Amino acid sequence: MVLLKGFEIEMYTGTPQGEIVGLSDKIVASLDGFVREPDSRNVEYTTQPLNNYEDLLCALLRPRRKLRTYLQSLGNYTLIPGSTLSLGGSHRFFRSNPNNQYHHYIENTYGTKVVTASVHINIGISDPEELIRACRLIRLEAPLFLALSASSPFLDGNATGYHSTRWAVFPQTPAHVPLFTSHAHHIQWVEAQIATGTMQNVRHLWTSVRPNGDGRPHDLNRLELRICDLVTDPIALLAIAAFLEARLLQLLDNRELDPLTQSTFSPEELISLTTKNEAAAAQASLDAQLQHWQDGRPILARDWITELYQEVLPMAKQQGFNCFLSPLQKILREGNEAQQWLQLHAVGFDSQRVLTQAIIATQEREIELENKLCSPLWA
Repeated sequence: MVLLKGFEIEMYTGTPQGEIVGLSDKIVASLDGFVREPDSRNVEYTTQPLNNYEDLLCALLRPRRKLRTYLQSLGNYTLIPGSTLSLGGSHRFFRSNPNNQYHHYIENTYGTKVVTASVHINIGISDPEELIRACRLIRLEAPLFLALSASSPFLDGNATGYHSTRWAVFPQTPAHVPLFTSHAHHIQWVEAQIATGTMQNVRHLWTSVRPNGDGRPHDLNRLELRICDLVTDPIALLAIAAFLEARLLQLLDNRELDPLTQSTFSPEELISLTTKNEAAAAQASLDAQLQHWQDGRPILARDWITELYQEVLPMAKQQGFNCFLSPLQKILREGNEAQQWLQLHAVGFDSQRVLTQAIIATQEREIELENKLCSPLWA
């Protein structure tokens, strides 16, 4: 059983020198498949749910090529890697739709803390109770996915001390979200939040992971992992998605895999533990010292990922997607994007030079993959 999966990709637009420029109003008006965010400096596209990783690779690349071509028609504009306003601009909000009341609320409540770029990974699970159980497990392991994906060490031209500045500043909302014990518990809680105004609508649940569907909170059909920074290399992103899918397949195969029964901690203690783990992963990513949700033992993020990798590899082999999982080892070996950028920064590259090199490398990587793996699809 291979699960349906898809991505929501938020990206910044700007100049080859790394200046982020708001163009989403023009993009959304001219190109199908792109939607605006509250701030005009980033734009989002969504891939259709697919089973096959080969198809997903090209679904990631195809809109980006279309977007790059359009940006060139507007001027010397490109796509900017990273998940924060790396070189500047965090002191002002650029509204993409001044008439949208929800956007008005977001700007007034959160300011530019929400002007980040990220990737949301959606994996299909149709049974609502299985989905809620999956959300429990993945919420406690979400810091591992942040550790793999961190790509925001800079803000306003400075190294911040975080590998994921995005997750360090992003306003998780509501402030306290329980570990849902059932679908009914989730429905009751969401409706209560909307009634009290803690959530403005069903979309206003900004946590590391949430159950998703077209008729939330009643009609749910997928797990949405929201914690990941933007991963620009599609091969690395597919490896992270394959890691998530393999873990979910393991969970669906083993009903005992549930933090409510397999942990020495209470649900409230688990929330506290994972909040601390998320903060640690935002700061040091793969080198973060975490606490395991089962018994609280200290464990480095990279070691926990390595343990789980070995655990889920047989499932990935059985389902035939282990070759897409294996690039995870390269991330563990060479570091995530934030760590690679900080290595350059440590030897004297300023943040702009790091970013301009990343802009070129990202575009070259996309062209290489398109030509090698997706060219028949452009015919």
